[in-house]
Amino acid sequence: MPTPSRRTRSKKRVRKTLPGGRKAIHYRSKVRSSPHCFLCGRPISGIAYSSASEKRKLTRTKKRVWRPYGGQLCSKCLKDLLKQAARTD
Repeated sequence: MPTPSRRTRSKKRVRKTLPGGRKAIHYRSKVRSSPHCFLCGRPISGIAYSSASEKRKLTRTKKRVWRPYGGQLCSKCLKDLLKQAARTD
C-alpha cells in the first residue's frame, strides 16, 4: 500500500520497468496549464504558471498582471473592452 501522501488522485501514476526487471509505480505531479482569458481562451501573458506550492514562492509581481481584469482577460480583449466602453459613453 502506498504512503498516505500518495493516496491521492492529484498525482499521476506512471508505471516504470526498473533495471532488474521489476515493475514499479512512480508518482508525478500533473502538468498544470497556464491561466487563460475567459473571453477568447488565449493564455494570459505575463503570469508564470506553476503549481500552487511553486506559485506561493513567487514574487507578487509574477503572480498576476497589474492592469484592470489582470488575471482574467488577455491584453487584446481588455483593449477591445475599453474601446467599446468609451464608445458607448
